[in-house]
Amino acid sequence: MGNVFLVEDESKVAAFVSKGLEENGYHVTVAGEGASAKKIIDTDGFDIIILDVMLPDMSGIELCRQFRKAGVNIPILILTALDNVNNKVKGLQAGADDYLVKPFHFSELLARMEALMRRFKRSQTDEQVISLGDLNLDTWSKTAERAGVQITLTAKEYTLLELFMRHPNKTLSREYIAEKVWSIEFDTGTNFIDVYVNYLRKKIEKGFSSKLIYTIIGMGYIMKDA
Repeated sequence: MGNVFLVEDESKVAAFVSKGLEENGYHVTVAGEGASAKKIIDTDGFDIIILDVMLPDMSGIELCRQFRKAGVNIPILILTALDNVNNKVKGLQAGADDYLVKPFHFSELLARMEALMRRFKRSQTDEQVISLGDLNLDTWSKTAERAGVQITLTAKEYTLLELFMRHPNKTLSREYIAEKVWSIEFDTGTNFIDVYVNYLRKKIEKGFSSKLIYTIIGMGYIMKDA
């Protein structure tokens, strides 16, 4: 069904997750620390990363950030024992697509990772190329280019861009974006939606002739070809 990269230093948790996933038809590769995980990810071929926050040599959040910086764009699901908003937001801002708090039921882990992979691949049955001005999004290859220049996107940046491009000239509220892209209720005390929109703006606007994403004060964001 797919290849899973599990980064988890607790042997009991790693064995529990690996056994459950393999029984459900997945192939699982396990790393117990950040350094070895970075070497393994270079081989590519994974469909999703399950990443523990507490690793012996570095923070899982920092490892997630390094994966994204290196161009790893597959879904990342973070496992954390820290059940508070700030830690969840830090994980999302580092590039994670979802999080699950320990201890967890395996059925929830399986449901969350399968939902992430479905969302990442769902456009196989949709229109292949979406365009707005000189920006093109290929929903089959999950690639974007503007004025002939290839744009590298993380999984979450891709999902956010696709949402904007499927709703051109429409103001999207932060609440709507949080629900559709992160499947969570928007917390007005955080700014992670704004952070991700700014990440996306830099990639699709910097160095090009015109803006595409505009802020509508007090309402949200709109993408249009002005």
